[in-house]
Amino acid sequence: MQTIRIKPPSSGSGAEDGERSQQGPGKGLFPLLTGVAVAAVGATLALTDAPSPLRGPLTLFFLLTAPALAVGAALRGLEPFGRIVTSLAAAVALDLLVAEGMLATHRWSVRGGVVAVTVISSSILLLVLASSRRQLGRTARRRTS
Repeated sequence: MQTIRIKPPSSGSGAEDGERSQQGPGKGLFPLLTGVAVAAVGATLALTDAPSPLRGPLTLFFLLTAPALAVGAALRGLEPFGRIVTSLAAAVALDLLVAEGMLATHRWSVRGGVVAVTVISSSILLLVLASSRRQLGRTARRRTS
């Protein structure tokens, strides 16, 4: 089997000078922020009972993306494809566990489900951020010692 090697574009002058460079740490940030904004709109539509035809699809999008982003942040060590698959599977599992718990306690409501998923996803994300900050502090202390 033959491997085809693709050379990255050079940073020299050429016809591509007018285009924005796709290299750097924020190159994939715009699609991520767009997805977060759409998910936030879905949560808002669900919580306000807005009579919009987009309410259902955007709420489902929120219920998948919020836990998937939180779990994806915790799985930094995996390769990108494995990270995506694992975070989506965890999001579906979390949504099913929330729904099952609410049905078992006879407390089912759309608003309650959205709030529960939001709280759990936020908690996961805050735990990931706190642990990464704590690890960053340990690394800084080891460098100064």
